[in-house]
Amino acid sequence: MWKYRGQKRPDFAETPGPGQESVWDYTRPPRLVPDYRLIEIFSDDEKLARSNSTYRVLETASPPSFYIPPADVRWEQLRVAPGRSVCEWKGVATYWTLSADPDTGPIGWSYSDPLPPFVSIRNYIAFYPAAVVCFMDGERVRPQPGNFYGGWVTSEIAGPFKGEPGSTYW
Repeated sequence: MWKYRGQKRPDFAETPGPGQESVWDYTRPPRLVPDYRLIEIFSDDEKLARSNSTYRVLETASPPSFYIPPADVRWEQLRVAPGRSVCEWKGVATYWTLSADPDTGPIGWSYSDPLPPFVSIRNYIAFYPAAVVCFMDGERVRPQPGNFYGGWVTSEIAGPFKGEPGSTYW
């Protein structure tokens, strides 16, 4: 089903600049990488999470998603949202919304029983930068294109990214 798997960059891929990674060098299946930069998540003025001990999931054509450990999340600000989805690599996702405004829809997701080799992110949560304000080492994160994906677009990555028009089978 997938046309690209991280073995070779397609001709249309942007060339990464100094200090950048190409999402076309990420593999499929994705890999899990520890990350120690400061990650902060806000909804309005409320801090939802703060951590410098996260995991990034790196998958071909997609900006990374950052998974925050449960101890670094203000769970009283969140509640389970309706719906589930299945990731072929990580398993069944649980969605989360704001406790104070559950009608906002999902703002993040987690895996309570992830598939190997993703057991390290059991009960960690990833947030949608289109739904909440996310920072990585002080840089405000931009959302991945499209309405489904939760990748974090920052100055350190080069695309183009899955979710843009015409990217269905990347």
